[in-house]
Amino acid sequence: MTAETTGRSRGETDGRRTETETTVTVRCTGHVRDAVETYELEYAFEGNRLRDFLEAFFEEYDVEEMLIAETEADATARGWAPVPDDLPGTWRKNPEGNQTRPYARVCINGRFNGHFDGFETELEDGDRVALIYPFMFCC
Repeated sequence: MTAETTGRSRGETDGRRTETETTVTVRCTGHVRDAVETYELEYAFEGNRLRDFLEAFFEEYDVEEMLIAETEADATARGWAPVPDDLPGTWRKNPEGNQTRPYARVCINGRFNGHFDGFETELEDGDRVALIYPFMFCC
């Protein structure tokens, strides 16, 4: 019996959701690479959203604090120019609690997660997730 014949969506059985496992290639740069001690690894986790991946990855590797901003202030770099009232095009930012720290980025297949559905972006087996926190040098 398939999900199509039972009327249930994939991953649901008798009202209980069963998690699927997703395997992605993780690429790390800068400080994240130092903390994880490799630039690339295969990583399997329960679920299929970027949020599921991040939660599982952060349980194993202590890099959450360098990547994820808890508040709007944590996500904002000092010294940025004020935002004009009338911006061209469509501009939006991830909501508080779904943002990265200044200069830190999470990419999926080479594009910033903000171009998709933020931390709710669905991942598929074989996707590439880049965790970026560059080395910054100042004079």
